[in-house]
Amino acid sequence: MKGHILITGANGFSGRHACKYFNSQGYKVTGLIRGPVEEGLPWFTVTGDLNHPEQIQSIIQRVRPDYVLHLAGKNSVAESWVQPAHYFESNVLGTINLLDALRVFPSCRTLIVGSMLRFEVTEDPAPAHPYALSKTLQQFTAKAWRHLFHQKILLAEPSNLIGPGFSTGICGLLARAIAKFERGEENKPFRLSSSTEERDYLDVRDAVSAYAVILEKGKDGETYSIGSGVLRSLGEIVAAFSQMVPRMLPLEIGDALQDEIPQPVSAQPLKQLGWQPVISFNQSLKDILDFNRSLNSREGE
Repeated sequence: MKGHILITGANGFSGRHACKYFNSQGYKVTGLIRGPVEEGLPWFTVTGDLNHPEQIQSIIQRVRPDYVLHLAGKNSVAESWVQPAHYFESNVLGTINLLDALRVFPSCRTLIVGSMLRFEVTEDPAPAHPYALSKTLQQFTAKAWRHLFHQKILLAEPSNLIGPGFSTGICGLLARAIAKFERGEENKPFRLSSSTEERDYLDVRDAVSAYAVILEKGKDGETYSIGSGVLRSLGEIVAAFSQMVPRMLPLEIGDALQDEIPQPVSAQPLKQLGWQPVISFNQSLKDILDFNRSLNSREGE
């Protein structure tokens, strides 16, 4: 066995894939969730809230992890405008509570999964939204915490993650709308802001394998970017889905301009550690569509 890993946010989009992957790689896996303990899984789950320090300290004492993959937190840009304080509480204070509880296990390697949407800290900060501010403070605090308490803390910044599962990303939303259209449940046009907006998309399963490489081989204190290295437009996503269905749902495409010119994500430092993405973009989209078709079929039973 490679060791005991605690995965926070274990019932989320990335968390479910992470638990499955690390379990398959020979780790003892404990997933931290906020809801009831899930039975019948090949790994353990524990219920806990990172905003309750005493609760998390008790869990850490019981689990005694060799590794921690910190995925828990809030991640909706729109919601962050409505509940900014909740975002700071979850993404910043929750991370501090976790790192504080881990001080009694200084050999534990902890990976904090941040966001590409963070901004550079200057004397005149200008975050685009409260979510970006919360993730910037999360990563800044994690690095400062490492300096103060000499814990083994690493950071990751994944690009836009896609893949099968419950996701609120554009690929998941579009696939879900297609599945409903095929079942005759939805006929109104699916709205896209534009066809030209570009992003770097990466399958969540490739991201999870990258997290494993970082935990096993990464350098303490380093931040590792994770991405495909390729920019794809919303129009390309639509075209790819169109090739997978007998009849495409109606679309309403706007002409909004992209706020910033994106850059493809270079993962060269991570590739030097031996990581490579293996799931193609089209395979990711197919798996997303198959998942949503299956989901809607079960809902209709």
